[in-house]
Amino acid sequence: MRRLIVSVLVSADGFFEGPEHDLAVMPFEDAFNDHNLDLLRNADTIVYGSRWFRLNWDTWSAVAESDDSGARDREIAERVLALEAVIVSDSFAVRPEDPWAATTRVVPRAEATAEIARLKQAEGRDIIMFGSSTTWNPLLAHGLVDELILLVGPALVGGGSPLYRGAPAPLLLRGARVLPGSQLVAITYTPAS
Repeated sequence: MRRLIVSVLVSADGFFEGPEHDLAVMPFEDAFNDHNLDLLRNADTIVYGSRWFRLNWDTWSAVAESDDSGARDREIAERVLALEAVIVSDSFAVRPEDPWAATTRVVPRAEATAEIARLKQAEGRDIIMFGSSTTWNPLLAHGLVDELILLVGPALVGGGSPLYRGAPAPLLLRGARVLPGSQLVAITYTPAS
């Protein structure tokens, strides 16, 4: 059975993005990309919300096209642009002319839990998600998240989008470590039930 792994960069006060979806206030460090590449190397599917998909696609497309990109970032870009993408959205549409059309499909929100459950039963590697709490929060509530990794960074952003909105969800701590050369603490949980 495939695993669904959710990895989220979060401020010390519990937000995964600042006010008005501002990511510039988040405690990004170079080790963040090392961590994400490790996850991408073990995955064959990425699940997104529609806003996060466009931001991620545009960012990594620019990295892939830049002569200034280093080897690690080029590898991340290659993987992000090539892996199967599943977008959970009621409004996003993939057109045949879109650069992501060959690898991307959209699942309506009402069908997301059933689709993720089906993907987990299929053959393959890990399924990963980054950010997009409105997408992964319901999956956690339905018992579909196998591992939740919080990358807690040294910043208090004072507001924005909270990490979790939903019914109480007990977790079991599986590990905590400071990412090498960084102030980011990776805290790994599994659902308690």
